[in-house]
Amino acid sequence: MDEAIIYRTATVEDALRMCELGQLLNDVHHAARPDIYAPATQNFSRDLPHWSALFEKQGHVVFIADVGLQAAAFITASLSSSSGPLMQPLKVVRIGSVCVAEQFWGKGIGRSLIQLVKNWATTNDAQDLRLTVWPFNSRAARMYTEFGFETRAYEMGMRL
Repeated sequence: MDEAIIYRTATVEDALRMCELGQLLNDVHHAARPDIYAPATQNFSRDLPHWSALFEKQGHVVFIADVGLQAAAFITASLSSSSGPLMQPLKVVRIGSVCVAEQFWGKGIGRSLIQLVKNWATTNDAQDLRLTVWPFNSRAARMYTEFGFETRAYEMGMRL
C-alpha cells in the first residue's frame, strides 16, 4: 500500500532536506548547461545558504511534499509587484524551483505543488503566475503546459 502524501508549508528546518532533494535539480541542469550550473554533490549541505535564504525573505513561500519520513518534493515561489509608466500594475507570483524525487514521478505531486502555489497566489491577490523553464527540461515544460502555462517570451543569451 502506498504511503500518504502530506503537503505542507516548509520551514527553515526543511532546508537541509531540500539540499539533498535538490541535487536532482543540480544534476539535470548541470548535465545540460555545465557552463552555468554547478554539478550535484554528495556534500549537499554546500547548497544550504541558497535554500535557507528563502525562509528569510518576505513574500516567499516553500511547500514540501512528504511521503512517510522522506521529503518527496518541494516548490518555491515569491510574490512581487510590477509598476511603472510602461507596465500595468500587477501582483505576480513567480515559481522559482520545482523538484520531485524520481521515484515519485507520475504521481501528480508536481501538479499538486503548483496548485498550492496557485492558491497561495490567489490568497495574496496576485493576478499572474509565472515561471521559467529551460528548453532541455521538456518533461517539466510539458507538465507546465498541461497545467495551463503558456509561452509568453523567449529569454536569449550569449556567452562572452
